[in-house]
Amino acid sequence: PVLRPDMSEAAAITFEGVTKRFGGGPPALDGVSLAVKPREFLVIVGASGSGKTTLLQLINRLSEPTTGVLRIGGVDAHTLDPIALRRRIGYVFQEVGLFPHMTVAENIAITPQLLGWDILRKAARVDELLGLVRLDLEYRTRFPHQLSGGERQRVGMARALAAGPDVVLMDEPFAALDPLTRDGLAQDYRRLHDALRLTTVMITHDMLEALGLADRIVVLQRGRFIADGPPSSLMTHEHADVREMMQAPRKIAERVGALLAGKER
Repeated sequence: PVLRPDMSEAAAITFEGVTKRFGGGPPALDGVSLAVKPREFLVIVGASGSGKTTLLQLINRLSEPTTGVLRIGGVDAHTLDPIALRRRIGYVFQEVGLFPHMTVAENIAITPQLLGWDILRKAARVDELLGLVRLDLEYRTRFPHQLSGGERQRVGMARALAAGPDVVLMDEPFAALDPLTRDGLAQDYRRLHDALRLTTVMITHDMLEALGLADRIVVLQRGRFIADGPPSSLMTHEHADVREMMQAPRKIAERVGALLAGKER
């Protein structure tokens, strides 16, 4: 039988002593334990090579733990059908990955198509999602090359939400966008996260972005978690590397404060 997690209540994700090795080098993840709460917006922050993408790939069963247990909705993910699992989890990534020969509507409807939805249900869902991601219905018939970077990422968000997942994974989704587009799109997704009562796990190397979006931030360094808590807890964290990561947001805040004070004078 096809086993699927019970995601009716926005399934939690749990890592229990998970290690992931590729070949004979140091582990990409080294005995990590983590519980993602239902409807939480969790952001994983870390430098390149810290293990962030590996963590997402394990959740989506694009990779398997070397040791330890990963649970989705309380169920050992190893017992779940990987294809059925991936169709129940939304995935948004930096490159977007829209199919160039398909229209916007066809790209959004890929997972509903695989799940066997009828034509009318798919069309209604596409129209609903275009509204949710703030794109006009005329975008239905456009192709990816006719869209801006921000518009393509909005279509990618719509595609990730098409089958009504409770869990959404995001891999540096806004990194390639200009600052204004990036901030607007990030805030729009946060609004969707709250409105749709999603559980979101997002990875980024940008601490400022993490502070602006997260309910909780986990800092990953060389395959291990060195900090875990609400954004405010990182400001005076005991770990020196975490405090160093906070220098850029602090400096930006101080600079903005000085500019505003000067304007007022």
